[in-house]
Amino acid sequence: MAATTTSPTEPGYPPGFLWGAATSAFQVEGSPLADGAGPSIWYAFTHSSAWPRGNDNGDIACDHYRRYRADVALMRELGLSAYRFSIAWGRVLPEGRGRVNARGLDFYRRLVEALLENGIEPFVTLYHWDLPTALDDRGGWVNPDSVGWFADYADVVARALSDGVRYWATLNEPWVVADGGYLNGVLAPGHTSVAEAAAAGDNLLRAHAEGVQACRAAGARYVGLVVNLEPQHPASGAPADAAAAARAEAYINRQYLDPALLGCYPDEMGEILGPVWPPRPAAEVAGLRQPLDFLGVNYYSRAVVRDDPAAVPARASKVRQPGSTYTELDWEVYPDGLAEILTWVGRRYGDIPLFVTENGAAFADPLPAGGLVEDPLRVAYLRDHLIAARRAIAAGVDLRGYFVWSLLDNFEWSHGTSKRFGIVHVDFASLERTPKRSARFYSQVVRSNGAALVADR
Repeated sequence: MAATTTSPTEPGYPPGFLWGAATSAFQVEGSPLADGAGPSIWYAFTHSSAWPRGNDNGDIACDHYRRYRADVALMRELGLSAYRFSIAWGRVLPEGRGRVNARGLDFYRRLVEALLENGIEPFVTLYHWDLPTALDDRGGWVNPDSVGWFADYADVVARALSDGVRYWATLNEPWVVADGGYLNGVLAPGHTSVAEAAAAGDNLLRAHAEGVQACRAAGARYVGLVVNLEPQHPASGAPADAAAAARAEAYINRQYLDPALLGCYPDEMGEILGPVWPPRPAAEVAGLRQPLDFLGVNYYSRAVVRDDPAAVPARASKVRQPGSTYTELDWEVYPDGLAEILTWVGRRYGDIPLFVTENGAAFADPLPAGGLVEDPLRVAYLRDHLIAARRAIAAGVDLRGYFVWSLLDNFEWSHGTSKRFGIVHVDFASLERTPKRSARFYSQVVRSNGAALVADR
C-alpha cells in the first residue's frame, strides 16, 4: 500500500512550537574516555572480539565533544529553536555511581551555555543506551539495584544543569534497550535471554519512575519519557493476523506506556513472555505511574505483521509491502503512520503534551558536490511526515515540537557509520560538515513555523 499525504494548505503549527534536531552522546561525541570518563557498554561492545566492524566504532564518531561550538553555530544557522541530546552516564559517573567526574559535567555545562547563548532550547535525555560498564559488570538493567543507580545519576545531573535546562527525558526507547540489548543481542550488551529482557524492561520502568521523582526534587521543570512507537497493522483480515498485530502492539507500544501512564501492564504480556513474566503486585505496578509533563514519540515507520509462531516473543513478523518505498534500514516510508500514532496516544492516554522527539530516514546519499548534498528522498520523507504531524495537530493533538533525526550523520549503532540519517553530511575521514538539501528545506520550514512545507527548489 502506498503512503498518502495531505496538502500543505491545512492549519499550521502553534506559536512557540519547538523546531529541533536530535542526537545521542555515543553516536556523535567521540572521545569516550576523555577527561576521566568511564567506558560504556557500547565502548566495550565495539571493542570486543565479537564486533564485526573492526575499527568502525564510536571513538571519534562526529567528534562533537571537541567541535560542539561549531555544531551549535550550525544549528543557529539553520534556525533551530531546540536541540535534543543525551548525557553520557559514564562521563559524569565513571563507575556508574558514587564519585562525580567534574570535567564530564563541565562539558555539558559548556554545551548548555553555548545553546542558550544562541537562543536554542536544550532538551536533555538522561539515558540513551550507554550504561557504564562498571554497572553492567553488576548485572546492568537486569539487576534491581539499577533503579537506584539511575535515580542517583538523575539527581546528580539535574542538580548540575536544571538552571539552564527546562526539558528532561528520563529514558530513550526502553523497549529497544530491553529487546535489542537483552533479547536479540544486536545492541549492547549483546545478550539473548527472554528472562533478562523481561527483567530489564521492568527495571527500566521502575528506574524511570524514580528518575522522574529525582529530577523534580533536583529542580527540573518539565520531565517526561521518550518511547518508540509504530502502528501495528495486520497483514490480512485473518483472525490470526489480527491477533498477531494486537500482540505486537502490546509488546512494542503498550508495554512501557501503559505502566508509565496508566499504572498497569497490558493483559497480553503474560501470553507474550510466558513463565518469565511473573505476576506483579498491583500496588507495585501502580507506582510506575508518575505524572509526566510530556511524552516524546520517536516515529520512523509502521509494521504490517502476520502471525508467526517462530517469532519470539510476540509471534508476529513483519511483511514487506509491494509498491512502498523503503529506507536503507528496510523501514517502510509511511507518513500517515505518524498522524495515526499521535492521535492513538491521545485517545488511549488522554491529553498529554507530545513532542516528536525523533523522525528521519537513512538513505544512500551522494558525496558532497558544490558545497551541497542532494538528498531528495529525505526531503520528501521530512515534508510528508511534517504534513502528517500538522494533520494530527488539526485533529486536536497537543503537539509541542518536532526533532529531526538526526542533525549529523553519526555512528548508527550496530550499523556503524554505514547508514546516514543526518541532514548534515559528515565526512568521517576529515569530519567536515556539509549541509544537505534536506537541511536547507528543514531550515525553511523552521523559519516559517511550518508554512514552507514545499520542496526546496
